[in-house]
Amino acid sequence: MKLSNKSIKPLVHGVYQTKEEDGYLTFYHYDDAQLEYLQFNQFFYDRGRFSSSVTIEFETEATEIGFDYKIFIVGSLDTIDVYADNVHVAGTHINGIPEKGKLTFDLPEGKKKVCVYLPIDVNIGIKNLRIEGKWRNIKKKGPKVLWMGDSITQGYGTYLTSETYVNVASRKLGYDVLNQGIGGYYYDAPIITPMEGYTPDKIIIAMGTNQHRASDKEDKTVKYFEALDKVYNGIPTLVLTPIWRCNPGTDMDQLIEMSDIIRKVCAKYPNIKVVDGFELVPNLRDYFIDELHPNALGGEVYGNNLVSKIKELKF
Repeated sequence: MKLSNKSIKPLVHGVYQTKEEDGYLTFYHYDDAQLEYLQFNQFFYDRGRFSSSVTIEFETEATEIGFDYKIFIVGSLDTIDVYADNVHVAGTHINGIPEKGKLTFDLPEGKKKVCVYLPIDVNIGIKNLRIEGKWRNIKKKGPKVLWMGDSITQGYGTYLTSETYVNVASRKLGYDVLNQGIGGYYYDAPIITPMEGYTPDKIIIAMGTNQHRASDKEDKTVKYFEALDKVYNGIPTLVLTPIWRCNPGTDMDQLIEMSDIIRKVCAKYPNIKVVDGFELVPNLRDYFIDELHPNALGGEVYGNNLVSKIKELKF
């Protein structure tokens, strides 16, 4: 069966809104006002339109699925991953396909829940979803969780979409995720504005590494959490301080100072809990692609450690 864009929409998760471009369904984590604001920086604006943590999910007995796709913007070359009952069963690397075409994936026999992870660092559109068998929609039952962060939250560096720490943690916890991670981003208060029709049950924030050497980092952090409190007052929030890094741009003393500032600022808000990022990823180069961004192993360990911390804190 070939599904229209209208029929695909209910199967899409991890988005605030969808749009059509050249006949393809595209995916957005921000509302139009936020996207307009992000145009102050083309790099941020592009990444605000990438498909980080966007999934297509349904239950089926089909042994083959596929869709037409078009790649509009590429940040880095990661993957499209296909899961059946939380097991990685198929996928493709972006660098192995043309900018426009058709994809087909084989699935195991029997009834299963299928989850297709769209690429982290790419603005992709799809149409003509083909499910060669009976299928039904899956309604998310877990809490709505808004993730805010930088490239690590977006997932850059794993080059394996399903192994970003956000995707690992959300898969294990059953979260209905909206990933507003943007490569290069930082504590920036103006991006926090009400999104019509969307109120998360929980919020997870992981930023600070991109401004750890900035002279105004404390002022920016204060204003960010003031804006967060105004828009999302009282919503349970988990804040992760920056994870370990050792690339040439790192000033470890200032990175630690950034973490201390975050703890101090967040202490004012009873709904916020803070987790030490240094405890979430081993402080070893083996877990990083570039001594800054976790690789696939680092993303998996980060996600699993975060799940344990969330359960420990009863967040």
